[in-house]
Amino acid sequence: MKKILVLGGSGFVGRHLCEALNRRGIQVTVPTRRLPARSVQMLPFVTVVRANVHDAASLRALIAGHDAVVNLVAVLHGDEARFEQLHVTLPATVAQACLATGVRRLVHVSALGADLQGPSMYQRSKAQGERALQSLASAQGLALTLIRPSVIFGKDDAFINLFAKLQKVFPLMPLAGAHTRFQPVSVLDVARALVATLDNPATAGQVYELGGPEVLSLAQLVQHAGRWAGCERPILPLPHAVAYLQALAMEWAPGEPLMSRDNLASMQTDNVLSGRMPGLAELGLGQGESLRTAFPLS
Repeated sequence: MKKILVLGGSGFVGRHLCEALNRRGIQVTVPTRRLPARSVQMLPFVTVVRANVHDAASLRALIAGHDAVVNLVAVLHGDEARFEQLHVTLPATVAQACLATGVRRLVHVSALGADLQGPSMYQRSKAQGERALQSLASAQGLALTLIRPSVIFGKDDAFINLFAKLQKVFPLMPLAGAHTRFQPVSVLDVARALVATLDNPATAGQVYELGGPEVLSLAQLVQHAGRWAGCERPILPLPHAVAYLQALAMEWAPGEPLMSRDNLASMQTDNVLSGRMPGLAELGLGQGESLRTAFPLS
């Protein structure tokens, strides 16, 4: 493939994907609502354009002339309407625009734990988006690959770094969902997995679950973040009722909340590989990088 459109290309995963494609000399187009997009616009093979990806006509114009589309657009917080717009309506609109312009290859990043019967709006909306895409792919011959990563970490993430910063400020870490288990995956491995799916036409029609080699509880992740930053604090696991009130209070704070009630609902289920789907190993990437390797203790 010579030219790829990356929706959400200026975000955390998108930056690393653009860098990986850039190293291979592949032309990448990254639409954004506002310019400049400094995170990727300095890469020599990346073209940043201002566009509204929620407009069907604009999407068709963007997609035309590309060999494939990667959709990374997602949110962690919001109400049902916002999740519906970004996780269901937008992916379906992207798929329809691909079909209308003759672009048959689409790679969509969903989420581990996507479930039509899941406890959170986030999980249900991710599953609804998958179902909409699979329906279009089955009916109209779209070469679709779904990627379901667990929580994604990296040197520039907003996950480990966030918990490290919080422990530099607060003497105690009251923690909701402390016992929920995750299988964190490196952003570098996610980017490599996306490139591998684009490289291999046989990945069309497949669903890949991406997780790293370690399964850790949220409390263990927070503990490691504190140790890595040299400011480990005691962790106070919160009972569900108290955690609910904490999340409700955080939703009223300005900006994106650190924790929402919907996030709390997601943590009713562990976020680990099911073992029923292919993953990093089947893409030729082995077990992937360990979080403890990426954030080593001194």
